[in-house]
Amino acid sequence: MTESSTSAIVIFDIDGVVRDVSGSYRRAIADTVEHFTGDTYRPTPGDIDKLKSEGIWNNDWEASQEFIYRHFETQGQSRESKKLDYNTIVAFFQSRYRGTDPDNWNGYICDEPLLLQPSYLEQLTLAEIPWGFFSGATRLSATYILEKRLDLKSPVLIAMEDAPSKPDPTGLFATLQLLENEEQENTPVVYVGDTVADMYTVEKARKLHPNRTWIAVGVLPPHVQQTVEVRDAYTQILLKAGAAIVLGNVQELSPKKIQELLAMDIKRM
Repeated sequence: MTESSTSAIVIFDIDGVVRDVSGSYRRAIADTVEHFTGDTYRPTPGDIDKLKSEGIWNNDWEASQEFIYRHFETQGQSRESKKLDYNTIVAFFQSRYRGTDPDNWNGYICDEPLLLQPSYLEQLTLAEIPWGFFSGATRLSATYILEKRLDLKSPVLIAMEDAPSKPDPTGLFATLQLLENEEQENTPVVYVGDTVADMYTVEKARKLHPNRTWIAVGVLPPHVQQTVEVRDAYTQILLKAGAAIVLGNVQELSPKKIQELLAMDIKRM
């Protein structure tokens, strides 16, 4: 391989990677399910992890709806008999996540802890590693965290409205297209995420474009790091789904670590 091909393009998921959503998105899921099941069922963090480990519930509105349907099915009621209104579910979810004021958000999003600092991204830039974001979050939510909280200036971002839900890799390809130039057409791509759907996205990208190097990096969201048992189990889930490595925090993915990953991948080829 040529010297230029040892660099990489890094694309980040946002939820669970850039920000801790255990007290926001995931709390909003639990609130929504509890509300629409008449206060009879509130999914635990473990329940949410289990659903998302299926690899197809990246959209939290759809995940909330699926929880509600499955709960009623355990009560002997069919999906057809419930006929949930998806838009009503979304509106309730947003009232918790964004809040009740559409102009000045006052919901759970306001208190999301950051999992990386701008200085980390500056480190990648100094190493001449292009970076951007591909997230299942809405554009408003993603922009809020990236521009208002992290003070990034017009970062490359593909959000929910721009592409199909993961594990469809369309959004990953779109982000890449915005980041690469003609000289980087074969540059290895590293996608960093915290869910099975993120890892599956890389696998699907690899199948569609096998001549390019695609590396999935797993990051443990804070809520699974509270006990060794849960942390280790979640690590194995991400590795089984295709992660090359699993890190405790995204900032561990330093330029040096990226080069180590590329060297590992080259040895496999």
